[in-house]
Amino acid sequence: MTAFEIDLFGRARAQSDAAFARYLASEQGRLAAHISLIGAVADAYCAELLANAQLELAKYTLTDWRQSLELTYRLKQAEQTSGLEVAQAEGQVATAEADLEARHRAVAHARNALILLIGTELPADLPPPSALDDQTVLMQLPAGLPSDLLLRRPDILQAEQALVSANADIGAARAAFFPRLSLTASLGYASSSLSGLFDAGQRTWRFAPQVVQPLFQGGRLKAELRLAEVRKSMAVAEYERTIQTAFREVADGLTGSATFGRQINAQQRVVASAESRLAHSGERYRAGVEGRLELLDSQRQLYAARQLLLNLRREAIGNAVALFKALGGGLLEDSDAFAHLPSRTEVR
Repeated sequence: MTAFEIDLFGRARAQSDAAFARYLASEQGRLAAHISLIGAVADAYCAELLANAQLELAKYTLTDWRQSLELTYRLKQAEQTSGLEVAQAEGQVATAEADLEARHRAVAHARNALILLIGTELPADLPPPSALDDQTVLMQLPAGLPSDLLLRRPDILQAEQALVSANADIGAARAAFFPRLSLTASLGYASSSLSGLFDAGQRTWRFAPQVVQPLFQGGRLKAELRLAEVRKSMAVAEYERTIQTAFREVADGLTGSATFGRQINAQQRVVASAESRLAHSGERYRAGVEGRLELLDSQRQLYAARQLLLNLRREAIGNAVALFKALGGGLLEDSDAFAHLPSRTEVR
């Protein structure tokens, strides 16, 4: 027995189109989640690089400040400095030791976060990673890229398919006001005895058309239509919001790529200036021209400047990752419009 419905007013077709659009939306949602996962893993990896770089900086700083403390001890023995300066040097070393333990903890937390994202332990045979200072991330996009490049973003395609589905649901809700014509057919064999079931003339068939007219469901059907229209309005608003979010994310990424390079260059000059100041302060302190306080301030300033430079490099890489996600996972490789662009594994 088989039942059919003659789709005179397009209700079944609209429902089929809505279901197919929802399937396409779910597939785009999967792609969006995939890109988000790639970005999250890249962010976690860069966070681990930053934690390791800060750990190495803390180790270097502690060694340097311990040497300075030893010098202060020798000057104190020679009665060229006071106990106050010794206490300042000891406090500075204790601060560095506490910071070193915090950096060890940060490295462990970053590694745990990366393991959680990839779902397994990191392979033991991985090559050693490049230092954060050696990471070369290209973030400059070529001029003249079309704005419809954003249409490759899976979240925009997902919102678009959700809008298509909502619009098809309105068509199905409107078609529900009209009569439905269904056909029920059966084909088989009938016999009074089992031995003659398949003899000639025992085949039977039945054909039963049925027309269903909604009479007392006007209120329910109208409410379903209004609900479908409201859902379409929500889908339109969500589609517009997704596009606006995409433009904002790309604009933020381009702004970052235009400013991070100059900011890092300026911060490098700050570090060089702090290093020069520390060198002069150390010479003047050993010569007894100036006190320990000036040397202490120079050491702290250099440490802070180096920490800020590491953070800026980490933020620059994070901005590149965000731009990769904002462009829907990179640039097209096989499109003629983007034939001059680099591989989609790089964000230029």
